[in-house]
Amino acid sequence: MIHFIVATHGPLAAALLESGRMVYGELPCVRAVCLTERAGIEGFRRDFSAALEATSVSADGVLVLCDMQSGTPWNVACEAAFSPHTQPPVAVVAGVNFPMLLQTDEVTDARDVHQAAARLLELTLPTLVQAKPVDTAQTDDF
Repeated sequence: MIHFIVATHGPLAAALLESGRMVYGELPCVRAVCLTERAGIEGFRRDFSAALEATSVSADGVLVLCDMQSGTPWNVACEAAFSPHTQPPVAVVAGVNFPMLLQTDEVTDARDVHQAAARLLELTLPTLVQAKPVDTAQTDDF
């Protein structure tokens, strides 16, 4: 089973989880870690380490969803991912958004965290679209 950490600048991670709960209910395999000005980088490192320890329990891997590549959340997550001492394995992706968070449900049962990361990116890519006018009116009815 794959567990997840959403790691972002500011309160974005917590807001994504709150919105995810509104749509799906509890997301027991997902934790949020937010880099705040108040806690700073060292506080983020401590929070991330605690979240990684908690999400690692009973997991085959931990997939970290970061807001952007090369920022502090990404760098801290990559330190864990590339450490030979980290168990279970950790994979890191950038560009977390609401559809990606909701799609985590599709890869939770995977055993290989790197395959889960690749699959999650495949599932999320089609959700990145530009609005274009349509000839027929769309309804909100499903």
